[in-house]
Amino acid sequence: RQSLSAAPYLTMLAVGDFAIVPDTWRGKAVEYYVEPKYKNTAKAVFGHTPEMLEFYSKRLGLEFPWEKYAQIAVRDYVSGAMENTTATVHGSTIQATSRELIDNQYEGSESTIAHELFHHWFGDLVTCESWSNLPLNESFANYSQYLWAEHKYGADLAALVQQQDLAHYLEEAEGKREPLIRTHYASREDMFDRHSYEKGGRVLHMLRQQVGDEAFFASLNRYLTQNKFTAVDISRLRVAFEETTGEDLGWFFDQWFMQRGHPELKISHIYANGQVLLRVQQVQDTLFQPIFRLPVTVTIWQKEKPLDYHILITKADQTFSFLAAEAPSLVKFDSEGQLLAQLDEQRTQEELIFQFYHARGYLQKYEVLDELQNKTTDFAVSGLLRNALQDKFFAVRRTALDHLRGYRGPTANTVRTEIQQLATTDPSSAVRAQALTTLASFPNESFLTTYQAALRDSSYLVEAAAIEALAKVPNPTNLRPQLAILDNTPNSGLLVALANYYAQRGTIDQYDWYLRRLPDVTDADLYAYLPAFATFMVQMPVIERERGLKTLEDLARSHPQYIVRLGAYRGLIALAPSQPELKATLLDIKAKETDERLKAFYNLM
Repeated sequence: RQSLSAAPYLTMLAVGDFAIVPDTWRGKAVEYYVEPKYKNTAKAVFGHTPEMLEFYSKRLGLEFPWEKYAQIAVRDYVSGAMENTTATVHGSTIQATSRELIDNQYEGSESTIAHELFHHWFGDLVTCESWSNLPLNESFANYSQYLWAEHKYGADLAALVQQQDLAHYLEEAEGKREPLIRTHYASREDMFDRHSYEKGGRVLHMLRQQVGDEAFFASLNRYLTQNKFTAVDISRLRVAFEETTGEDLGWFFDQWFMQRGHPELKISHIYANGQVLLRVQQVQDTLFQPIFRLPVTVTIWQKEKPLDYHILITKADQTFSFLAAEAPSLVKFDSEGQLLAQLDEQRTQEELIFQFYHARGYLQKYEVLDELQNKTTDFAVSGLLRNALQDKFFAVRRTALDHLRGYRGPTANTVRTEIQQLATTDPSSAVRAQALTTLASFPNESFLTTYQAALRDSSYLVEAAAIEALAKVPNPTNLRPQLAILDNTPNSGLLVALANYYAQRGTIDQYDWYLRRLPDVTDADLYAYLPAFATFMVQMPVIERERGLKTLEDLARSHPQYIVRLGAYRGLIALAPSQPELKATLLDIKAKETDERLKAFYNLM
């Protein structure tokens, strides 16, 4: 029974053969509906929910308002998840076996669970009045992923969430830059983008930094309390913050919510006459983007001593001066990593190396690794990367491994040995998998025994990386017996790895395998599986391809998920050079497609 008012679009009905796994929080029912075979692992997937309910209720100063909370995993779902009031729906891929849980990174299921739960305050209790105001729902839910990571796992994982959000937004911003609050859009689906989610989450974090923690969460409490069970626009959020803080925040909301774009900053500094002179230039195109007002922290390191300075940027070109008895070891702009911006920060290699060894957290280390990734033959950079391989945070180790692909710098043999050790002993399956991928990048070298050992790893992710690595081994010994053991794996990601391997080194015997295992591959993974199947078929006589071609054509025409249709279409394109008659089929599929996203992709192919 639900006695509280709820928005009609947040209603759903799920009917199926579910195992119901009960939990509780403050006397309220918390339930997880899963397929029966996942009953024993449901709490391993969803079990942080009561703790999340407690954390968010306390952080917002407003107890979870609804009478119960359920989460339901369903098949063939059109999205990742949906925050239906008191009954969040998840796609079936959120379910996992105990072995699959080994690879369950935070940015996978746990962040989604946090996201959908937080919607029950932002989106369900208070709802955006129009799609134009969607960030009032989605930006907050996105930011909740940072909040939970910060609370549960600490600053480094929270910083990783921030870094990924910024990268995702900036990638989209290469193609479009829109205001967060958009009064004009072609389709409501256009609003569900990396602006409404990732950019909005980063903007909320800057708002938190602007007003301080106490005022930020007090303002959210006021916003929720004053507007509960109503639909609102962005002005209600601004009013709540201004009433709480006593500040005029019109500039912040106009700049970040109502205008498009982001600052692009060129940062340089010199030391002269006992002063550090820091020059900040805003170089973004100001025809459609503003000159931004940016409160920023600058940290100046005098040898081993850091000094923090707070500056306010308001012009296109500004220079700030700081007294310093000697030339600094490092001048770090936006040292807290809070700005939603593209930075071109001029630092010497020595300054970057100093930053890595004196970094305050993950973001500063990641930045250095990114800047120096093309200088790995330098002795000092090589030493830094080897140090990063031993970092306490898995993402630093993983990034360093990625930048060591094809390494030919100092002590190359020792570095490769260290990478081999990580491939077999690192506690993170993501790091072990990346280590295997890096080993596979060394030409004319064989790490066959390492790859074969990885085929017996407890992690599916590592096994998949091993298979991909084995595909690059020249003239391998007969691997068929080892791979045959994996042919019946229940894991979709591993099936994709096998599909890619057989596409290069398979025989006619694998034809039936591709068709037999296809129903076991998730929709998301079919995007890669189907082109691999097509590549495999290219090596077959045309007369043998009929069943596979029909499968690809049927999926390209009628599968309900657009990502699967796209994967099947890519497969048909791969086969077209050897079968010219497919050109007419492809044109017909393209002409009859109704999804605007797919039509745009097809026009590029």
